[in-house]
Amino acid sequence: MLEKKQIAPLFSSPNQDNNLINLVDYKGKKNVVLYFYPKDDTPGCTTEACEFRDDVFILRRMGVALLGVSTDDVKSHQEFAEKYHLPFSLLSDAGGEVARQYGSLTNLGPLKFAKRHTFVIDPDGRIAKVYRDVQPKTHSDQVIADLEALRNQ
Repeated sequence: MLEKKQIAPLFSSPNQDNNLINLVDYKGKKNVVLYFYPKDDTPGCTTEACEFRDDVFILRRMGVALLGVSTDDVKSHQEFAEKYHLPFSLLSDAGGEVARQYGSLTNLGPLKFAKRHTFVIDPDGRIAKVYRDVQPKTHSDQVIADLEALRNQ
């Protein structure tokens, strides 16, 4: 399990527009909120995504990049992002490798999906905060409050 102050595993994954997103591109530039979620267009995942959507301008003013990750494919992400007007990247981790690297992959029989975990990664590429008990309705507010606290340290 990844913990605070460890180096965040690097990855490259396509987003809903099929653009390759590389974690290394953010190094030295900004904090990244990397949130894993189980499945597009399900109740908890939709709530969480829409809460982040509603707060995305606060995160952007804070200089934070927001990236969602699930094992759904690019097409599913595209439909989910369009349906709910999500203005941030949803990364397709169809093979589950990124979720596995972050200790967020789980199996339900033959199905693999991401657990609802979030990692704040600092500009140095280290994990600044880990969330393993995520409540979709309040998570965005919690992340923003914690980012403020991190900024004031």
